[in-house]
Amino acid sequence: MKKEGESFKRLLDEFTRTGRTLFESGLNNSHSGNMSVRLGDRVVITRRGAMLGELSENDLVDVGLTRDDSGIALASTEVRVHRAVYVSTSHLAIVHTHPRTAIALSMERDFIVPVDEEGRYYFKRIPVLDIKASIGSDDLERELPAMLKDYPIVLVRGHGAFAVGGNLEEGLQVSHSLEWSCDILMRCLTLGMKEEELIGDNSRGGW
Repeated sequence: MKKEGESFKRLLDEFTRTGRTLFESGLNNSHSGNMSVRLGDRVVITRRGAMLGELSENDLVDVGLTRDDSGIALASTEVRVHRAVYVSTSHLAIVHTHPRTAIALSMERDFIVPVDEEGRYYFKRIPVLDIKASIGSDDLERELPAMLKDYPIVLVRGHGAFAVGGNLEEGLQVSHSLEWSCDILMRCLTLGMKEEELIGDNSRGGW
């Protein structure tokens, strides 16, 4: 990928705008999370340890979809997971976040079921993947892609969320919707409301 021309400028703008929004909204801390897009047989992914809220052109790393090349040493620690998702699905973008409320709820659940109307519109439920080694592991690389065929976002217990879409904005939107619904659910539980009554008939929604 040549770091010049209008196409690269548009790509860099998409990354910087998405990364800044993720950080400013608290979905990632200063150096957490990662993002990528698929461009044919190449993957553009954020650099290992990059600050998503302050990305520059040097924070975008170009790697092969199926083969390691010179960029692999700089790429995010989750690069193999991203590539596995692209190989197994038709998705073109991945946004990985560390949403605090969603992570807290993931510690004791196999699914998160939204209780708010907007959450119900987007999701019936959000699955939680429980694996021992959850950061860039072989287990994550093996199990996550199949789940992302059926859901636009998956929570990894104690780790964070992986959202997919046709572009980074779609992944951003789904990531925000997840944390928003989880925050509302947590507030309801804190107020002493009963979750089974709040859920009621959750037959609506796409996923």
